[in-house]
Amino acid sequence: MAGMPAPASRNPSSVINCVHYDDAGVRHDIGLDEISEVIARGDGFIWVGLYEPADAVLLKLQEEFCLHDLAVEDARNAHQRPKVETYGHSLFVVATTAQMVDERIQYGETHAFVGPRFLVTVRHGASLSYAPVRSRVEREPHLLRMGPSYCLYAVMDFVVDNYLPITNRFRDTLELLEKDIFAENYRRTTVVRLYELKRELNKMRMAVAPLQDVLSQLRRYPPESGLVPEEVKLYVRDVHDHAVRISDVIDTLREMLGTALSVNLSLVTLAQGETVKRLGAWAALLAAPTLITSWYGMNFAHMPELDTRWSYPLMIVGVAGICVGLYRLFKRARWL
Repeated sequence: MAGMPAPASRNPSSVINCVHYDDAGVRHDIGLDEISEVIARGDGFIWVGLYEPADAVLLKLQEEFCLHDLAVEDARNAHQRPKVETYGHSLFVVATTAQMVDERIQYGETHAFVGPRFLVTVRHGASLSYAPVRSRVEREPHLLRMGPSYCLYAVMDFVVDNYLPITNRFRDTLELLEKDIFAENYRRTTVVRLYELKRELNKMRMAVAPLQDVLSQLRRYPPESGLVPEEVKLYVRDVHDHAVRISDVIDTLREMLGTALSVNLSLVTLAQGETVKRLGAWAALLAAPTLITSWYGMNFAHMPELDTRWSYPLMIVGVAGICVGLYRLFKRARWL
């Protein structure tokens, strides 16, 4: 029945959804074996969503949609950089996905095959389900009439929007670390955390920066091909703007982290310098009485002050005066 979920037995477990949207934008769940029959009708398009599919599933879809061998090989192996490639009458798009898992960023990939009447999305690794994307586009059946490229836009928009919470968390973490950076006591964990943040941001930049080129190519794709209509390019441009904004945020955070590391190193160096100055001042205070009293450990027979009654009290007063003078001198110089 139209609109009812397809029984689990009809599709392998790696097939998250296999849906036909007719010309009115109405959803119909189908099985993989029904794809040929649905395509022969000549209405609407098909969206197949996969998660780490087996080779047999990919070969089945390759046969149904005439996918290129090289694109299928890329989708099977994953570990691809973000890119968009043209194979005959279809596009192959790769995007890097990201999500926070146990305070660390885990990366995955989404591969999309886009044709005039089909969209196949293949997820690998850490990647959120696109069920919210399907629910969103199904609430706007008039937009579904634009074809599979509109669903591709919705997927790319979902991928890019998931970067924003990660950058916001990094920004909040950096603000918390600023208190530790300017703390009186040096903490090794602060430097380690700053380095880890910068490393994660560098990895994230490697995922976001190429995605801007992918979106730019989709915006410039020839309209006569029919794969990316002009009305869809307006939505792709919006996703591109979001990707540029996130890339700018990442670059800003990277600069702030680099500055934070430099400031932390400078503060540690200044603190060490202050400690060395204090140690030097106390060493000078101790050196004066040590030098004077060491004279009396020498084996001299003729030392005039040994025969004078007030020699030792005067010596003590003299040593104390020298120490007080040095203390005031170092205090004025802010060494103590």
